[in-house]
Amino acid sequence: MIANDIEAIEAGYEFLLAYAAQGRPAGVDTGPGPHARPTIEDVAQAMQNIAAAFADSTDDFEQVIASDCRNAGAALRFILSQDKIGSEIVDNLNASIHLRAVLTDLFLYSEALEPLAPEEEAQETTGGVETYDASQAKS
Repeated sequence: MIANDIEAIEAGYEFLLAYAAQGRPAGVDTGPGPHARPTIEDVAQAMQNIAAAFADSTDDFEQVIASDCRNAGAALRFILSQDKIGSEIVDNLNASIHLRAVLTDLFLYSEALEPLAPEEEAQETTGGVETYDASQAKS
């Protein structure tokens, strides 16, 4: 199901951000974890699932998502082909425009399919981040 794949990608990205921040040296997946490889494998599989699900879609944006998943998947497979994975390479993966394109695509796609209910929006806007509404600005 696409919703599960989207969740796997978003959760995987959050894990990879935390992993990159730990400053782990490049090494084989031994010793105390967690290790990045299983998460990268899960994210790669989720992107492959989404690309396959949208492969025959007639919707232009779903085709963009499929293409972006294929592109980001190439970067993920490249990382997985390395013997050693550390924080630095994961940090560079996180910064990859290809991975960020997929995340942005999926945020947009998810919001279009299931917009937040008004009470959820209210909770999000009170989460400590102020937003600027230009329409309310005084001249």
